[in-house]
Amino acid sequence: MLQAGQGESHTDAWFPVIPGWDVAGVVERVGPGVSEFAAGDEVIGDIRQEILHHGAYAELVSAPVETLARKPRGASRPEAAGLPLAGLTAYRAIVETLKVEPGETVLIHGAAGGVGAVAAQLALAGDTRVIGIASAGHHDFLRSLGVLPVAPSESIVGRVRDLAPDGVDAVLDCVGQGVLQATAGAGSSRMRACSIADGGPGITSVFARSDATILTRLAEMVDAGGLRVPITATYPLAQAAAAQTALKQHHPPGKIVLVV
Repeated sequence: MLQAGQGESHTDAWFPVIPGWDVAGVVERVGPGVSEFAAGDEVIGDIRQEILHHGAYAELVSAPVETLARKPRGASRPEAAGLPLAGLTAYRAIVETLKVEPGETVLIHGAAGGVGAVAAQLALAGDTRVIGIASAGHHDFLRSLGVLPVAPSESIVGRVRDLAPDGVDAVLDCVGQGVLQATAGAGSSRMRACSIADGGPGITSVFARSDATILTRLAEMVDAGGLRVPITATYPLAQAAAAQTALKQHHPPGKIVLVV
């Protein structure tokens, strides 16, 4: 999105821009007054800045201590690198914005994507039912998470209603393109909705915020076996352009990660 200039209205850029927000790596050195980490610690973080300039596509990066958390011990480095942005976005949507409660039914558009898959697992951890909208080729993946899959189609409202006769209680849109309006008829009287991909009147937009406390909580869920970050491919840093091209194409569920 940012590469195509679509974020120009809310994010300034200072060229030359080094892309990338998610990191996983080893602390090389700490600054004055930093006691949370020491050299040699493995960490993860969402190191975005308000101005696009110094990003994560690099061998060495500097990061404010409040953007970092300890890497999940049970996760590989690529899995850990895929957690921060997707996890923080999903947490803000499911827990903070939609405030999903036990026993509710959640509908997620784009449930097999990076944010959607984490959001589905967060909702399921809260003892909810999750219906996931995704192409048929991703349905086995969604079932492996415990999600009830539905393919996008003209009869989508009826198919969702078959699974949730009383209507869904919360909807997360990870796709955009008007999907919230297209499935409005599947909602219950209690329905809340938000989007990470669309905006406009009547739509609650969700954006991730760097938060080490929440990131630590997500890492603990990974270590406890309650959350996994699927990785569909890794690319060496020198092939970052190829990775971005792959990201824009149809690909298996999971994150695409650069490896130094």
